[in-house]
Amino acid sequence: MANQSLPSRIHLIGNAHLDPVWLWQWQEGYAEIKATFRSALDRLNEYPDFVFTRSCAAYYRWIEENAPEMFEEIRARVAEGRWVIVGGWWIQPDCNLPSGESFARHGLYGQRYFQAKFGTTAKVGYNVDSFGHNAMLPQLLKKSGIDYYVFMRPDKQEKELERNLFWWESEDGSRVMTFRLSDSYSTSWGASLEEKIIKHAEMGAADGHAHMTFYGVGNHGGGPTVANLEAIRALQAKFGADRLAISSPNRYFEELEIARPQLPVLKDELQMHAVGCYSTHSESKENNRRAEHRLLAAEKFSAAAGVLLGLPYPQEQLKQGWENVLFNQFHDIMGGCSIREAFQDARESYGEALHIAAKALNAATQRMSWSIDTMKPDVKSLSKEKDWLSWEHGDLGTPYVVFNPLSWESEMPVRANRKLASVTDDEGNAVPVQTVRASRTNGRDNWDTLFMARVPAMGYRVYWCFRDKAFSPESAPSPVVAERNVLENDYVRVEIEPHTGYVSRMLDKRTNTEVLAGKGAVPVVIDEHHSDTWGHGLHSYRDLIGYFADAEVKVLEQGPLRGVLRVTSRYNGSTLRQDFTLHHHSADVQVQVQLDWREKHKMLKLSFPVAAEQPETYAEIPYGYLRREPNGREVPGQQWFDVCGIDSETGTRRGLAILNSGKYACDVLDNEARITVVRSPIFADHYGVRDDQVEYMDQGVQEFAYALVPHEGGWQDAGIVRKAYELNVPPVAVWETYHEGPLPQKYEGLKISSGQVICTAFKQAEDGGGWIVRGYETAGRPAKAKLRVPMLNRSWTADFGKCEIKTFYVPSDAELPVREVQLTEMAMIQDESSKETRSGNQ
Repeated sequence: MANQSLPSRIHLIGNAHLDPVWLWQWQEGYAEIKATFRSALDRLNEYPDFVFTRSCAAYYRWIEENAPEMFEEIRARVAEGRWVIVGGWWIQPDCNLPSGESFARHGLYGQRYFQAKFGTTAKVGYNVDSFGHNAMLPQLLKKSGIDYYVFMRPDKQEKELERNLFWWESEDGSRVMTFRLSDSYSTSWGASLEEKIIKHAEMGAADGHAHMTFYGVGNHGGGPTVANLEAIRALQAKFGADRLAISSPNRYFEELEIARPQLPVLKDELQMHAVGCYSTHSESKENNRRAEHRLLAAEKFSAAAGVLLGLPYPQEQLKQGWENVLFNQFHDIMGGCSIREAFQDARESYGEALHIAAKALNAATQRMSWSIDTMKPDVKSLSKEKDWLSWEHGDLGTPYVVFNPLSWESEMPVRANRKLASVTDDEGNAVPVQTVRASRTNGRDNWDTLFMARVPAMGYRVYWCFRDKAFSPESAPSPVVAERNVLENDYVRVEIEPHTGYVSRMLDKRTNTEVLAGKGAVPVVIDEHHSDTWGHGLHSYRDLIGYFADAEVKVLEQGPLRGVLRVTSRYNGSTLRQDFTLHHHSADVQVQVQLDWREKHKMLKLSFPVAAEQPETYAEIPYGYLRREPNGREVPGQQWFDVCGIDSETGTRRGLAILNSGKYACDVLDNEARITVVRSPIFADHYGVRDDQVEYMDQGVQEFAYALVPHEGGWQDAGIVRKAYELNVPPVAVWETYHEGPLPQKYEGLKISSGQVICTAFKQAEDGGGWIVRGYETAGRPAKAKLRVPMLNRSWTADFGKCEIKTFYVPSDAELPVREVQLTEMAMIQDESSKETRSGNQ
């Protein structure tokens, strides 16, 4: 009988923290997961009241494929209720840097795996080791069938919370009951198990509800030990089993739901821990961004080719590509804090995902282009005995099919790898062209042709390319000025300071206002000798020690479509090359960067002081955005961030958005915006190692792009989200020849009536029998949208709340209605705001 009492009830959670990759490669993690699962099964056999909690579908997949007899034991224990599945995701990822769609796929593939193999899904989200948690996670969790969440970082010193148990709410209003571990997920660190239990019970008494205490050995696996379980038996005898329950997160939250304590509501992100992880190991982060977008493009056109032409949809191959990406989003991989060998493995895995997507995308677009009727009247008049290749009949033109993966009509620069005399669209209208330098250096034809293509949403358009015949556009654009150190068009003038390479002036000619309050695109070098790989204990990187300078500025291109200035600057042994590009039709300045980085324990940022008073700053987060204070803190972001405020002369609101193609960190101090380009700590340096036997990150050459978008009003009204996607998602082009076919020369695959709503995914449903269309509201304003998919002969309307994600299941059977479903595609969401109409009734 118990002779002491605990001030509150404690739920003991037996778990094993398992990093499949960190200071070891995945092959070692694979072995350790098997050993840990075996140990947990042994403890379940030895201790009838023991309950084990485990997340990460990827781990179960490894056991299933390599130890099937053990997998069957786990299935039996899950059915018994003593092995509890939590998490519901493929892995415990970094919870800031993956895209919104990646989080959707974690839920899709993780929950469906658990349902298929164990007949259950997770109800508790579980990321106890991830370094921070974006503010859109409550919606992503709820729409994956997850009602609760457990995390550990940031801890109390990093973010003060009113209570460790609270309602966490995202912008759309979704809520999950959330619990923060007050200390470690392990009993291998710090205080004894009894000390932890007493401390947690006292916290529970103060809060008025029970707490959870985690036990078990980690990080390299292990789990609950015999010593742990014997100690628990003794503590139960001391305190009573009713006050000290061997439990699971599921049981804990079920009891809290019944008790219904009054809980605070938090509507915010959960930061800051390990701020250096937003910018470590540029290669894996850039590969992640490319793979996410390429897989989505491959799915869209694979679906289109399947619907229109019967091309088999490569479901399993694309799923494999996604699983590779999801695994590499594990927090110690995408967070950039693993050993060097782990990133060599990640390179191979991302490469496989990118190649899978490339093959699927190529198969789909070539099947579609091959099925387009390219037999123009002048082509049909040719004798069938003649050679059909247009390069033998240059006056007829060659069809060049341009595909647009985005869900809106886009005007985009397209490069044809030929020197052409002219280009016309599918209706015979000439479009402006510009001859540009090719990547080829052998032979005489070292020139390509650039033209602007306007392509329908998620569709394609045929352009006709002429080698010899010159057609003139009805209205030629004003040429872009590119001379010495100036880029200028009808919308903006950019001046480069010759000796430094900094932007000395950026004039928005539309409003006759200065965009910058000082010199911009300034490469600032930050000292970080006091930092480890994670950036533990830091909030910002502001220790300025130097600048890139000693610049060379030269004109690369000048023509009717664009002008390009190349700015090359240096710092110590490092070289920064920035190609500033201005197109004729836009005020946006795109910059292609090549950096040869040779610094150690240093960081590079690009600085832009924005001419705006009372500045506000916003950044894209997964499937949403967040306003933050301009306080100089290093923060995570996705494809864009923005600084806007009041113009001191006109009193109007304006700002500058900075877009990127593969960077995830920035900071804003007052009106100065800085994008983080690179940092070079030691690989996996947790303890401040300093000797000659270490290797430094990100040494050598890397490339990425960014863009500067000046705008009036707020970022929502300037189309910033769309522009960021356009920077990251290139068009796909296929050379064709002459042939008949069932498809027209111009095709629109999707139409959305609201500019606030973007469709991110169009794919075959996991169960077959239909198609999935997923979109989200981007501006933080409720919107009603009509969605039309011509190839499916379907249209429907839906009400989107602020930053709301909606997933629609479109059955192949036209008699069945379009339904809103969860991200997992397993459950329907009751939504009276969605109404379908048949295309014939539009």
